[in-house]
Amino acid sequence: MDERIIAVRFVDVKRYFGDVAAVNGVNLDIYDGEFFTMLGPSGSGKTTCLRMIAGFDHPNSGRIELFGRDVTGLPPYDRDVHTVFQDYALFPHMTVGENVAYRLTILHRPKAEIQKRVEEILELVRLPGLAMRKPSQLSGGQRQRVALARALIDHPKVLLLDEPLGALDLKLRQQMQIELKNIQQRVGITFIYVTHDQEEALTMSDRLAVFNLGRVEQYGAPEDIYENPSTVFTAGFVGTSNVFKGPAAEKITGSSQTFTIRPEKIALHDPEADISDAEVFADGVVREGVYLGMYTRFIIALDLGGELTVVEQNVGASHKLDAARGKRVRAVWHRDFIRPIAEGG
Repeated sequence: MDERIIAVRFVDVKRYFGDVAAVNGVNLDIYDGEFFTMLGPSGSGKTTCLRMIAGFDHPNSGRIELFGRDVTGLPPYDRDVHTVFQDYALFPHMTVGENVAYRLTILHRPKAEIQKRVEEILELVRLPGLAMRKPSQLSGGQRQRVALARALIDHPKVLLLDEPLGALDLKLRQQMQIELKNIQQRVGITFIYVTHDQEEALTMSDRLAVFNLGRVEQYGAPEDIYENPSTVFTAGFVGTSNVFKGPAAEKITGSSQTFTIRPEKIALHDPEADISDAEVFADGVVREGVYLGMYTRFIIALDLGGELTVVEQNVGASHKLDAARGKRVRAVWHRDFIRPIAEGG
């Protein structure tokens, strides 16, 4: 039995907008103190789930619990939950310190307590000494940290983050991913993060749920989701994957069971290369190669039909792509890397 405390629980939650099931029977347990990510494309139901946790929306059926308390119909102010939005939602006329202190101010906490707490939380998010600046004087990353500090100021039990890094450039977004994870570990509260970016989900999450068409396709630890996808959708959405089914699968493995193989698990050899009993192969021609710095991605037109994506790390000199195009190759991978998957999704 898992004895961890459940911070948020979804019990067969459904939410309809007209005839459309935005959330269609979601069951989830999110543990206290973990960084949990809801990952999926637009319209998959992840943001609706986040809004229902916050109390901004309510399910048509099912139940939502916070630390064992049924909050399904409660308003936002009656839940110990705060939300950080992508657009920061800072008050432009207030200073950083006033923005951060806002929740404690409206609760009429003593000024000395407020000042002490503001200093502590700005130190936590690495913005010491910026309390007197206005939001317009800050960078995007700094404004996001202010929004985070404001949400954490009164120690909520759960913090909801709705694609908070979406407005940042790539390098800053990658820095903030590490920053967010570090802050979450230091404060020790439950973070529930919504994103469509699989790299963000893999980087920060203790566990994640993959959403598709209002349902949870799969949930678990990032490495388990990536290495052991259970459906075609999960295999394709979380990273890149090659999927074989029917006659093509049978020609390779001897079974028509649909399977997936990740591009980095495949090695390219000369077309007559021998293989061991522990390996399988597929022959074809290099149709295209794309140099991507750390690695090169090859698209192989297979003799058995369809295409295969292969990535090779550039550990030595870069590949001569012009020479590679049109070359016959044998793609080889170990049987242990094959992952049978369900057609659903």
